[in-house]
Amino acid sequence: MSEKYTVAFLGLGHMGGPMAANLVRAGYGVSGFDVVPAALEAARAQGIPVAGSATETLRGADVVLTMFQSGQQVLDAYRGTSGEPGLLATAAPGTLFLDCSTINVDEAREAARLAIEAGHRSVDAPVSGGVVGAEAGTLTFMVGADEEVFEAVRPLLEVMGKRVVHCGAHGAGQAAKVCNNLILGVSMIAVSEAFVLGEKLGLTHQALFDVASAASGQCWALTTNCPVPGPVPGSPANRDYQPGFAGALMAKDLNLAVNALRSTGVAGRMGPLAAEIYDTFAAEGGAGRDFSAIITDIREKSGNQGADAPGKGQATPAAPATTAHDDGSPE
Repeated sequence: MSEKYTVAFLGLGHMGGPMAANLVRAGYGVSGFDVVPAALEAARAQGIPVAGSATETLRGADVVLTMFQSGQQVLDAYRGTSGEPGLLATAAPGTLFLDCSTINVDEAREAARLAIEAGHRSVDAPVSGGVVGAEAGTLTFMVGADEEVFEAVRPLLEVMGKRVVHCGAHGAGQAAKVCNNLILGVSMIAVSEAFVLGEKLGLTHQALFDVASAASGQCWALTTNCPVPGPVPGSPANRDYQPGFAGALMAKDLNLAVNALRSTGVAGRMGPLAAEIYDTFAAEGGAGRDFSAIITDIREKSGNQGADAPGKGQATPAAPATTAHDDGSPE
């Protein structure tokens, strides 16, 4: 895409704000909007031009990029609500609608259908990489689009990310995202349970990490986002589980995975259980903590108090098996 293209950027939150700022720095014309006043102020501070309304951002826009919290918000914005015209009716013919939200696969396909029927082009491109990746411009984009449209939008995505993968037709980007985060959520629970078990058996965190990170237990949840402080200095566990990727977002993504499992008839068992675990975690105070803080919930229910602090609980004597989970709580 040429730098002469202009982008209406809707949704300037923790992810959208840095993404829009990277487009501005790369020379793209950007007009941003968010319904949250604080997000608008933060965007201004990052040098992002902001408009007075979503409709106002569309003036002269070649691309409409949405970064919303739910599929319903995307569909409502596209269609319009309360008798007001939506984005599809307001945008110039042939506008490229690029949705980077994480939503249900069926919702992404419906959004694409609506956009195409209205005479526009459509791309679903959810992201992976979190706030750090958004700020650094190192996100991974999982893209669902026709080949020609994908090639048209690729240069813009490459400004905001370091990896852009064409996953297939409309909805394929969301499909890839939901499958990836299903793996991530389940693996983080498994890694966290293993560390709490190691504490009970007398292993230090470092000893377990040194073995598992170089053996068949190796995974991203262990080697990059390790749920205990120490072995991976950059993991959220070393900053009191400040996200990162928040527990509420993991709960949301796992429920999207559950929806997909059910709609396709896949006999998934770990996904629904992981969604249940993260739903409870988010509801009981973990919504704003990094999703790796699920270990604190497992530890609490296991009677391993205080073992998450550096230098504490690193060599807890093995406890009798009868003391684990004696409150009957599910992990």
